[in-house]
Amino acid sequence: MNLENYFISNFNSKYIGDDGALIGDVVYSKDAFFENVHFKRKWMSCFEIAQKAMLANISDAVAMNAKPKYALLSVAMPKNMTKSDMQALAKGFQQTAQKYDIEIIGGDTISNTKLDITVTIVSETSRPLLRSKVRKNYLFAYTGILGNSAKDLKKLQNFGKIHKKSKFVHIQLRDKFVSKSIRILKAGMDISDGLYSDLDKMVSLNRVGVKFIKKISKHVACSGEEYEMLVAFDARDEKKLRMHAKMTRTKLTIFAKAARNRYTNRCKTHHF
Repeated sequence: MNLENYFISNFNSKYIGDDGALIGDVVYSKDAFFENVHFKRKWMSCFEIAQKAMLANISDAVAMNAKPKYALLSVAMPKNMTKSDMQALAKGFQQTAQKYDIEIIGGDTISNTKLDITVTIVSETSRPLLRSKVRKNYLFAYTGILGNSAKDLKKLQNFGKIHKKSKFVHIQLRDKFVSKSIRILKAGMDISDGLYSDLDKMVSLNRVGVKFIKKISKHVACSGEEYEMLVAFDARDEKKLRMHAKMTRTKLTIFAKAARNRYTNRCKTHHF
């Protein structure tokens, strides 16, 4: 049993089901970034921790073609955090927010035994991209290169070193690709739990199956925290979508199409 899905099923709201809650033209999204769950402090600087916490949350807005406007921060800090650590943390939040024209409008800070962060992003959209609206024979594609996040995480867990520009630390969002392609895309979401796991969410919501047209290794398909885009589109728009991907310098891999068969996710959950 997927315990995350079980817990969420206890809440009955029409706004649950996408990367954020769309109410009118406003998207509300929130994610946690906890020490010893998502990261260890010896792996990343305080600046990098704050930066990744922000980008992981902004990714939800990007996935829905929403423009992030405001952020609320909740930071639980251990007592051994120095003033220098706090300044680096604040700088990471501020610089990332400024890059996306986001105003940090408040939040909460408390003492804790470790560094735990939650971020709420408030965004606006006039043309939202949802996970629904997938139809039979629509094609599925993902952006970028998958698998490196899991590979680098394994290196860190084995006391190894990773490249200073590793995707595990430095997330690359696909906002330009999404905004450029929004008239073509039928459905989309960010890949935070792994391609196969997030594909499972999308096809389950739309009550369709999957026919794979490209073989993908389990290592690649199960890699979490990639923050690339999983999208669905009409096969008749493939040429246009590839053109938009090229214009935004986005690698695009078409790997499957929606079918009437049953899809089974072969990846382990990243949550419980």
